[in-house]
Amino acid sequence: MRALLDANVLYPTVLRQILTGVAAAGLYEPLWSDRILEEWARATVKLGPEAERQARSEVAGLRAAFPAALVPPDAALAARLRLPDPDDVHVLAAAISGGAEVIVTRNATDFPRATLAAEGIERLDADQFLTALWSGTPEVVAGVCQRVRAEAERLSGEPWEMRALLKRAGLPKLGKRLG
Repeated sequence: MRALLDANVLYPTVLRQILTGVAAAGLYEPLWSDRILEEWARATVKLGPEAERQARSEVAGLRAAFPAALVPPDAALAARLRLPDPDDVHVLAAAISGGAEVIVTRNATDFPRATLAAEGIERLDADQFLTALWSGTPEVVAGVCQRVRAEAERLSGEPWEMRALLKRAGLPKLGKRLG
Protein backbone atom coordinates (compact mmCIF):
# COMPACT_ATOMS: atom_id res chain seq x y z
CA MET A 1 0.00 0.00 0.00
CA ARG A 2 1.15 3.51 -0.80
CA ALA A 3 0.19 6.34 1.56
CA LEU A 4 0.85 10.04 1.10
CA LEU A 5 1.80 11.70 4.39
CA ASP A 6 0.58 15.28 4.71
CA ALA A 7 2.83 17.83 6.43
CA ASN A 8 0.61 17.88 9.52
CA VAL A 9 1.44 14.23 10.31
CA LEU A 10 5.18 14.68 9.75
CA TYR A 11 5.20 17.18 12.58
CA PRO A 12 5.23 16.38 15.57
CA THR A 13 8.25 14.16 16.02
CA VAL A 14 6.77 11.13 17.81
CA LEU A 15 4.02 10.77 15.21
CA ARG A 16 6.53 11.08 12.35
CA GLN A 17 8.85 8.53 13.93
CA ILE A 18 6.05 6.01 14.31
CA LEU A 19 4.76 6.56 10.77
CA THR A 20 8.20 6.28 9.22
CA GLY A 21 9.15 3.41 11.53
CA VAL A 22 6.28 1.24 10.33
CA ALA A 23 7.12 2.23 6.75
CA ALA A 24 10.73 1.16 7.30
CA ALA A 25 9.35 -2.14 8.64
CA GLY A 26 7.65 -2.64 5.26
CA LEU A 27 4.02 -2.13 6.25
CA TYR A 28 3.44 0.55 3.60
CA GLU A 29 5.26 2.81 1.14
CA PRO A 30 5.33 6.46 2.26
CA LEU A 31 4.97 9.29 -0.23
CA TRP A 32 5.46 13.05 0.02
CA SER A 33 6.42 15.98 -2.18
CA ASP A 34 9.07 18.67 -1.86
CA ARG A 35 6.30 21.12 -0.96
CA ILE A 36 4.97 18.87 1.82
CA LEU A 37 8.45 18.51 3.29
CA GLU A 38 8.97 22.28 3.06
CA GLU A 39 5.64 22.92 4.82
CA TRP A 40 6.76 20.66 7.66
CA ALA A 41 10.12 22.45 8.02
CA ARG A 42 8.44 25.87 7.93
CA ALA A 43 5.93 24.82 10.58
CA THR A 44 8.78 24.53 13.07
CA VAL A 45 9.86 28.17 12.62
CA LYS A 46 7.56 29.21 15.45
CA LEU A 47 9.72 27.11 17.79
CA GLY A 48 12.86 29.04 16.84
CA PRO A 49 15.77 28.80 14.41
CA GLU A 50 17.24 25.69 16.04
CA ALA A 51 13.97 23.80 15.58
CA GLU A 52 13.90 24.69 11.89
CA ARG A 53 17.52 23.57 11.45
CA GLN A 54 16.64 20.29 13.18
CA ALA A 55 13.59 19.82 10.95
CA ARG A 56 15.65 20.43 7.82
CA SER A 57 18.16 17.87 9.04
CA GLU A 58 15.33 15.39 9.59
CA VAL A 59 13.94 16.16 6.12
CA ALA A 60 17.36 15.25 4.68
CA GLY A 61 17.28 12.04 6.71
CA LEU A 62 13.85 11.12 5.35
CA ARG A 63 14.97 11.80 1.80
CA ALA A 64 17.95 9.48 2.30
CA ALA A 65 15.95 6.76 4.06
CA PHE A 66 13.07 6.79 1.57
CA PRO A 67 14.39 7.98 -1.80
CA ALA A 68 11.42 6.52 -3.69
CA ALA A 69 8.93 8.45 -1.52
CA LEU A 70 9.43 11.79 -3.26
CA VAL A 71 6.65 12.54 -5.76
CA PRO A 72 7.47 15.25 -8.32
CA PRO A 73 4.89 18.00 -8.85
CA ASP A 74 2.47 17.70 -11.75
CA ALA A 75 1.12 21.16 -12.55
CA ALA A 76 -1.35 19.90 -15.17
CA LEU A 77 -2.87 17.44 -12.74
CA ALA A 78 -3.05 20.04 -9.97
CA ALA A 79 -4.79 22.46 -12.35
CA ARG A 80 -7.76 20.09 -12.85
CA LEU A 81 -8.29 19.35 -9.15
CA ARG A 82 -10.62 21.21 -6.80
CA LEU A 83 -10.63 21.13 -3.00
CA PRO A 84 -12.22 23.45 -0.42
CA ASP A 85 -8.77 24.95 0.24
CA PRO A 86 -6.86 25.51 -3.00
CA ASP A 87 -3.61 25.47 -1.01
CA ASP A 88 -4.14 21.74 -0.41
CA VAL A 89 -4.54 20.76 -4.07
CA HIS A 90 -0.82 19.97 -4.27
CA VAL A 91 -1.31 17.22 -1.66
CA LEU A 92 -4.03 15.49 -3.65
CA ALA A 93 -2.03 15.92 -6.87
CA ALA A 94 1.00 14.28 -5.24
CA ALA A 95 -1.15 11.42 -3.96
CA ILE A 96 -2.57 10.77 -7.42
CA SER A 97 0.83 11.08 -9.12
CA GLY A 98 2.40 8.72 -6.61
CA GLY A 99 -0.33 6.11 -6.90
CA ALA A 100 -1.37 6.52 -3.25
CA GLU A 101 -4.34 4.62 -1.95
CA VAL A 102 -4.51 6.76 1.18
CA ILE A 103 -3.79 10.33 2.27
CA VAL A 104 -2.84 10.40 5.93
CA THR A 105 -3.77 13.83 7.28
CA ARG A 106 -5.29 15.61 10.25
CA ASN A 107 -7.13 17.89 7.82
CA ALA A 108 -10.48 16.19 7.22
CA THR A 109 -12.31 19.38 6.25
CA ASP A 110 -10.22 20.17 3.20
CA PHE A 111 -10.08 16.60 1.86
CA PRO A 112 -13.71 15.57 1.29
CA ARG A 113 -14.12 11.79 1.08
CA ALA A 114 -16.27 11.99 -2.08
CA THR A 115 -13.65 14.05 -3.93
CA LEU A 116 -10.90 11.65 -2.90
CA ALA A 117 -13.00 8.58 -3.71
CA ALA A 118 -13.46 9.87 -7.27
CA GLU A 119 -9.67 9.63 -7.54
CA GLY A 120 -9.52 6.19 -5.88
CA ILE A 121 -8.02 7.58 -2.68
CA GLU A 122 -9.13 7.29 0.93
CA ARG A 123 -8.48 9.83 3.69
CA LEU A 124 -7.45 8.59 7.12
CA ASP A 125 -6.11 10.36 10.15
CA ALA A 126 -2.89 8.94 11.56
CA ASP A 127 -4.67 7.15 14.39
CA GLN A 128 -7.02 5.35 11.97
CA PHE A 129 -4.15 4.50 9.64
CA LEU A 130 -1.82 3.14 12.32
CA THR A 131 -4.61 1.29 14.13
CA ALA A 132 -5.49 -0.46 10.86
CA LEU A 133 -1.82 -1.42 10.38
CA TRP A 134 -1.73 -2.63 14.00
CA SER A 135 -4.77 -4.84 13.34
CA GLY A 136 -2.86 -6.72 10.66
CA THR A 137 0.58 -6.78 12.27
CA PRO A 138 0.31 -5.85 15.95
CA GLU A 139 3.80 -7.06 16.86
CA VAL A 140 5.47 -4.85 14.22
CA VAL A 141 3.55 -1.69 15.13
CA ALA A 142 4.02 -2.35 18.86
CA GLY A 143 7.76 -2.85 18.32
CA VAL A 144 8.08 0.45 16.47
CA CYS A 145 6.11 2.24 19.20
CA GLN A 146 8.33 0.70 21.88
CA ARG A 147 11.46 1.97 20.08
CA VAL A 148 9.97 5.45 19.71
CA ARG A 149 9.01 5.48 23.39
CA ALA A 150 12.55 4.41 24.38
CA GLU A 151 13.96 7.27 22.30
CA ALA A 152 11.52 9.76 23.84
CA GLU A 153 12.60 8.59 27.30
CA ARG A 154 16.27 8.87 26.37
CA LEU A 155 15.86 12.40 25.04
CA SER A 156 13.63 13.66 27.85
CA GLY A 157 15.37 11.81 30.65
CA GLU A 158 11.95 10.85 31.99
CA PRO A 159 9.82 7.71 31.73
CA TRP A 160 6.83 7.74 29.37
CA GLU A 161 3.78 5.57 29.72
CA MET A 162 2.94 4.26 26.23
CA ARG A 163 -0.71 5.29 26.28
CA ALA A 164 0.13 8.84 27.40
CA LEU A 165 2.85 9.22 24.77
CA LEU A 166 0.58 8.02 21.97
CA LYS A 167 -2.33 10.17 23.15
CA ARG A 168 -0.05 13.21 23.15
CA ALA A 169 1.00 12.31 19.58
CA GLY A 170 -2.66 12.27 18.50
CA LEU A 171 -2.95 8.46 18.56
CA PRO A 172 -5.47 7.72 21.35
CA LYS A 173 -6.99 4.60 19.70
CA LEU A 174 -3.59 3.06 19.07
CA GLY A 175 -2.56 4.01 22.61
CA LYS A 176 -5.59 2.19 23.99
CA ARG A 177 -4.58 -0.96 22.15
CA LEU A 178 -0.94 -0.76 23.23
CA GLY A 179 -1.60 0.82 26.64
